[in-house]
Amino acid sequence: MYKCFSLDTIIRRCIQAAAAVLICAAIVFAVGSLFSSAAGKSTEPPVPLPVIMYHSVCQKTSSDYTVTPAQLESDLAWLSSNGFKAVSARQLICYTQGTGELPDKPVLITFDDGFYNNLSLALPLLEKYDMCGVVSIVGRYTDDYAATDPHADDYSYLTWEDISELAASGRIEIGSHTYDLHSSNGRRQGCSKLPDETADEYTSMLRADTGLLATELNRHCGIFPVVFAYPFGALSRESLPVLRDSGILLTLTCREGMNHITRDPDCLYGIFRYNRSGLLTTEEYMSALMKDMPKQ
Repeated sequence: MYKCFSLDTIIRRCIQAAAAVLICAAIVFAVGSLFSSAAGKSTEPPVPLPVIMYHSVCQKTSSDYTVTPAQLESDLAWLSSNGFKAVSARQLICYTQGTGELPDKPVLITFDDGFYNNLSLALPLLEKYDMCGVVSIVGRYTDDYAATDPHADDYSYLTWEDISELAASGRIEIGSHTYDLHSSNGRRQGCSKLPDETADEYTSMLRADTGLLATELNRHCGIFPVVFAYPFGALSRESLPVLRDSGILLTLTCREGMNHITRDPDCLYGIFRYNRSGLLTTEEYMSALMKDMPKQ
């Protein structure tokens, strides 16, 4: 049975609904202020965070962007024996939001481009040393290259099924390396802004690209990326608002340097990384990285 309401009743209920909305908004604001205040007033010293940037891991001749499985294992053994604990992007996000803690000597391990060998060769080594990492994929590489020539350690890219398997391992988080901006075509370098491009044009371009990868990841793997790796480290100041709006909570650059993690979530935008060149031994690479670590 339908009920009829008087005008007074309708007005009273509208006022009650509006009051409820205001109360909810006040609670949200108060909670947000609490976290912001806690972050701002935190007396905890910043936590040094070295971040290692790998690409391909295979038996090919080592290069600036290729390491052998033996080199990766040597790196992981060195980190473990020197007291470093691999942390996930999610752990870092929780720490900055005041809901988690970090080990005494954290390290973030990342892999760019989405090579199949990150699954076939790198994951077993991460499991062996009880470590985790972030693999940032390029959507078009998965759609085009992986689909036509999958599962060769030396050159293949991850298929959507491979990406799901990596995520299901519990050791790998999947990040965005754009859908189709990992190129340098003489005009645009990665996802940088063109000189003759308006801010609106750039924003629309980047939103469409990152949105496409997010859609594909969700459709094929049920994943929403919260990590974004800038191709070639090329970025523009206009990119950050787009990435924030798309749900990205941590961005990775190619600039080398030590990170200092605080209880402020903003410290995760623009993370520095040390490229792991296969032309260096583990000792040479780690020695360079440790120079930036604060003295104990």
